[in-house]
Amino acid sequence: EPPEGGWGWVVMLAAMWCNGAVFGIQNSCGVLFVSMLRLFGSSEDKQLVFKTAWVSSLSMGMVFFCSPIVSIFTDLFGCRKVAVIGAAVGLVGLLSSSFVSTIEPLYFTYGILFACGCSFAYQPSLVILGHYFKKRLGLVNGIVTAGSSLFTVSLPFLLRVLIDSVDLFNTLRVLCILMFVLFLAGFTYKPLVPNTKEKEGGKKGKSKFPPAKKICNFSVFKVLSYRIWAFGIPAALFGYFVPYVHLMNHVKDRFGDTVPEEVLLLCLGITSGVGRLIFGRVADYIPGAKKIYLQVASFFFIGLMSMMIPLCNVFGALVAVCLFMGLFDGCFICIMAPIAFELVGAQDVSQAIGFLLGLMSVPMTVGPPIAGLLRDKLGTYDVAFYLAGVPPLIGGAILCFIPWVHERQKLKERAKPVDGETTEKMLENESTLVSDTTEKPVKELDSGF
Repeated sequence: EPPEGGWGWVVMLAAMWCNGAVFGIQNSCGVLFVSMLRLFGSSEDKQLVFKTAWVSSLSMGMVFFCSPIVSIFTDLFGCRKVAVIGAAVGLVGLLSSSFVSTIEPLYFTYGILFACGCSFAYQPSLVILGHYFKKRLGLVNGIVTAGSSLFTVSLPFLLRVLIDSVDLFNTLRVLCILMFVLFLAGFTYKPLVPNTKEKEGGKKGKSKFPPAKKICNFSVFKVLSYRIWAFGIPAALFGYFVPYVHLMNHVKDRFGDTVPEEVLLLCLGITSGVGRLIFGRVADYIPGAKKIYLQVASFFFIGLMSMMIPLCNVFGALVAVCLFMGLFDGCFICIMAPIAFELVGAQDVSQAIGFLLGLMSVPMTVGPPIAGLLRDKLGTYDVAFYLAGVPPLIGGAILCFIPWVHERQKLKERAKPVDGETTEKMLENESTLVSDTTEKPVKELDSGF
């Protein structure tokens, strides 16, 4: 049984820093994006926005794309080793990004190497919480995921000051401090559940690799409700990351330099943190798979707010849109782990989350470059933001079916042993009836003689 505290509170703080460092940097990519446009762009390049958007988009996509592989490594070697090595790789990737001279090397150093390290550091922070908490898991997930909101609130202003004073490359070197602290935080992930390799070693203590079926646990896809969830969420995310990458540039196009565009990321970060704390606690009181309805509501409002961005001709209206978007973004993020526990159980949750995040990587990678291409072709972001709001509405509609499907599955599982008992009883009754009918004529014959 999880201890519901103790060393778990230290682990929670370490996981909170992990979420902050990883997604604080990723969500602040709008500031870095504008700086990259200035540094590497030229007026002759007609696909400048499209090419530059690939850096941030590839980075966010790779964080999720690596997740199925990370889940396998986490099951094999444990949360601590994977998190520490991941943070070290991320640190190397971010540091090497500060020494490039053109945009193309950033696709590898920032978009792949840094992002893969972040992925290996991030996912163990979700899994380790289930070792220490069960009853408070929703609340703890809310607090941990609120870490990214705290960093998203503060980092844009810090990045703007750093970029203006010491340029982009030195700013990336300063961000390496966050990754170094993340490297140290990984050592706190003391495992309470043995990993697969230790289990396979048995009593002899010899480390032995488990069979391939246990390494790649595709059995989670046999659960129909999980299958719908694992494909419904990616369907909703084609437009999810578009505002984070392009909102800063859209504000510059619409309002010029007269407004502080970093305020919008501040609004997103603050309300996202509030949403994670509120909805994380609310999720603890919602039974079973009905937690999905919170994600349905969040996708509906995220899609609606994305479509409203081009309609905002006043900066204050844009602030209001970002406040609502952040609130429901927090709702979507904080209940992912509790829903995974509900659908597949604690034993398979690591790979269930890993497969889901891996499937999420494709739409999150593709969305922002398509939006950048539309901006290059049409000269405005309006169509891009309208289209970005459609997938969340479709994905939310798909997720509505999950609670009903999950309940049907539970009823079938409960009915199976009952059916077995009833058939056994029926067979017993039949055998007794047969024996009675055969005994009766024999008795009659005996009495007759």
